[in-house]
Amino acid sequence: MTPTELSDALVPAPSVLVVGLGAIGGVVMGGLLRHPPGALARLEGLTTNAGVAAALRAEGYRFVGLGPKGALPGPVLLGMDAADGVFDIIILAVQPTEVEATAAALAPKLSQGGVMVVLQNGLCEERVGAVIGAERVVGAVVTWGASHPAPGVYARTSAGGFVVGRLSGQLDPALRRVGAVLAAAGPVTLTENIRGARWSKLAINAAVSTLGTLGGDRIGPLMRRRVVRRLFLEIVTETVRVAKAEGVTLQKVATALDLERLALSPAEQAARAGDLRLALKHAVLLVVGLRYRRMRSSMLAAIERGRPPAVDFLNGEVTRRAARHGLPAPVSARAVALVHAVAAGEAVSGPALIDRLAAESLGLAARG
Repeated sequence: MTPTELSDALVPAPSVLVVGLGAIGGVVMGGLLRHPPGALARLEGLTTNAGVAAALRAEGYRFVGLGPKGALPGPVLLGMDAADGVFDIIILAVQPTEVEATAAALAPKLSQGGVMVVLQNGLCEERVGAVIGAERVVGAVVTWGASHPAPGVYARTSAGGFVVGRLSGQLDPALRRVGAVLAAAGPVTLTENIRGARWSKLAINAAVSTLGTLGGDRIGPLMRRRVVRRLFLEIVTETVRVAKAEGVTLQKVATALDLERLALSPAEQAARAGDLRLALKHAVLLVVGLRYRRMRSSMLAAIERGRPPAVDFLNGEVTRRAARHGLPAPVSARAVALVHAVAAGEAVSGPALIDRLAAESLGLAARG
């Protein structure tokens, strides 16, 4: 969006509620706090975590990592019942496992013509739409990374912005207003194909986050192993095939990866290590691993904090829809089971678990 479009879209000034002040929600809140005075009629941040609320009230929103650093004072509400009045825009930055219940609880807080903005990975626009009506939902694909190293402390770990759209494909005034609000936290691209953007992000997350959870390490060290790269390619392949069966046209997000080209053909899946085309795809992933070498799985962090993993919204979504279309998705299906085993304390993240996934889903022996 151009500066003029941004300015026009914020008239009249909207009231905004950010729900969930973890890594993504905190960084978004930091951007919104930097809007010029009067750009937003009202801004509130809401958390259900008492420790986070206490830290924010005592020391403000503290930012490290990429982007502006330092502390900003800002509003903090504790608990779903704490938000008074109604809001034109409610930004959902909670975990995917909480998004439907949160949408239902806050639906009465939407103004007439207001929208909820879905930031979650997976295909959560459809889930929230089933709760409050698809016409009240805007999807925003986040193309950057963040971490939450301590209560009230937020670190942006990679550059990027947002891809924003509606399931209907309409570029209406409400959508443009959302884009103008989010632009304070990163560049915004409006799209008529939010499904294509969301499925592309799903393919990336289902590989990166899930393999990061099972491998128990950052993406850089993990991608040095050939078996990890092969599993990555297989997960992308499964996701791309299901997306095509769903009638989705993929739209690039986050990286320059062309997922349809990266997906393996049946011949490449059967090929040995010396195959040139397969070698080129492995080379692409080595570059990806170098670029995102410090990235750590947010799903693994959630498990470490005692929260349920979001794998059912990633590989689980691929597995369910693959079954609907009669397509195989062995890596995604087995990955779901192993992530839940990690969360239950029945398996330990690490190289051996990656090797187990390869052996049990593809019959591959570990080769480094």
